[in-house]
Amino acid sequence: MDRRPIGVMDSGLGGLSVLRVLRRELPDESLLFVGDQGHFPYGTKTQAEVRRLALAIGRFLVRHDAKLMVVACNTATGAALPALQAALPIPVIGVIRPGASAALATNPRTIGVIGTDSTIKNGAYERTLHELQPAVQVVSQPAQPLVSIVEHGQTGTPAAQQAVDKVLQCFATQPVETLILGCTHFPFLSREIQRRLGPSVHLIDPAYETVQTVKQVLTDKHLLAAGGQQRTALYTTGRIADLQAGADKWLAGDYGQCSSVKLDGE
Repeated sequence: MDRRPIGVMDSGLGGLSVLRVLRRELPDESLLFVGDQGHFPYGTKTQAEVRRLALAIGRFLVRHDAKLMVVACNTATGAALPALQAALPIPVIGVIRPGASAALATNPRTIGVIGTDSTIKNGAYERTLHELQPAVQVVSQPAQPLVSIVEHGQTGTPAAQQAVDKVLQCFATQPVETLILGCTHFPFLSREIQRRLGPSVHLIDPAYETVQTVKQVLTDKHLLAAGGQQRTALYTTGRIADLQAGADKWLAGDYGQCSSVKLDGE
């Protein structure tokens, strides 16, 4: 039994979509979340800059005794996962391979991917999908404006639907059977996205499959916190009030401390 916390990082509030699945699927585990809102957005940064920030957060999580790190950010997974796995003394799990596997499990001929500018430019989803299933057709579409809709608390508004409709226009002429929500912010817009694409399109939130991977790694390495009392601590490099607003909305206010943090070198 290991009661050290699971560390989770994201560029902002999107990682809360993974955190809430972790809380549901692993109710005995304590969680330590870092939202890097002070450097938001990651999607327009260089790969090197995202890698630097992710490594700084990884070191923070290790100093706070995390037993495993979840990179709950597609952009950071694409830019920094190998570097994190090489640099940190704990297991590090990203969201791209689990998301690709979940999409292929729906047996589609054509898969759409929406993500930040960086995630789409990096091509990590397309590479992973073709590695797992070479014949599948992939339609990738940058959806950077949707990240700000979530970060600014505009989900469920007419502005959110308008933004989704505009970003997803390409799928009217390039229809897909399955769509990967390739940014952890996007599950918070799933209703708007489904409304635009129609009920026949499978929406894939990589969070659930990622958490199953976390569960398997913890089991294999004998790191599960059986019978523990779940605690959730939140940290932000930005304004505490912004993280609290997101956590109140998407975690139903069920968390412990919410504090600010400065990363290495700042």
